[in-house]
Amino acid sequence: MFNVLSTRMRQGYRTMKYPDDEAGKKLPAEFAGRPVIDNGRCVAGCRKCADICPTDAIAVDASDNTLRLDTGKCVFCRKCEKECSGRALKFSREFKISSFTREELIVSGNKPAAAAKTRKNIPKSFCRSLKLRQVSAGGCNACEADTNVLGTLAWDLGRFGVQFVASPRHADGLLVTGPVTENMRLALLKTYEAVPYPKVVIAVGACAISGGIYAGHKEAHGGVDGVLPVDLYVPGCPPHPLVILDAILQFLKK
Repeated sequence: MFNVLSTRMRQGYRTMKYPDDEAGKKLPAEFAGRPVIDNGRCVAGCRKCADICPTDAIAVDASDNTLRLDTGKCVFCRKCEKECSGRALKFSREFKISSFTREELIVSGNKPAAAAKTRKNIPKSFCRSLKLRQVSAGGCNACEADTNVLGTLAWDLGRFGVQFVASPRHADGLLVTGPVTENMRLALLKTYEAVPYPKVVIAVGACAISGGIYAGHKEAHGGVDGVLPVDLYVPGCPPHPLVILDAILQFLKK
């Protein structure tokens, strides 16, 4: 018992500070954040990035040779970055990549480094506390795992007044992961109906936003907004816990 207490005292305060200007520097070296596109460096007629993308997240406008990357479809595998001979596309360290609209997830060379956020009218009661019911609608458990991490000592989501609850009757909204498979569609709808008004829906991960690598499959519904109205989109495959945390706090205006 003494050894346990002694070790805990040596560890000190383990919960990360947030907001923290140094938060981005603490991300792993492999982290891929918001894409940055420089159309001036794009080689005309190349299309290597678009051809290699596993989810068709990249589109090339042949008329003016401009790139558009849909972060809602992107799985952040960085294959496009490696294939780009002109270095026109790269992934930054910017973790603030969530959006309140589907359109703002599309990045092009004409957009600023951080997309303007169109904030919806959020009930003031949510800004004091937010209870969420997490629904895995056919996910692979990667987004679910990074969501669960937020409840650990290192992140302590509860200090911001945000908690995950077991019953939708006790929730203010849903945090949905997965492409919404046919077997989970009815369960998701019933869970949504059980949440009292007003209620919100947060789509976390490429699968929940667009279907991800399962888009177009006959047993998947291509994401949450094909079934329910979505209030907040959190891209990634999976999103880093810091990306999810920032998205929720942006939603709550914290």
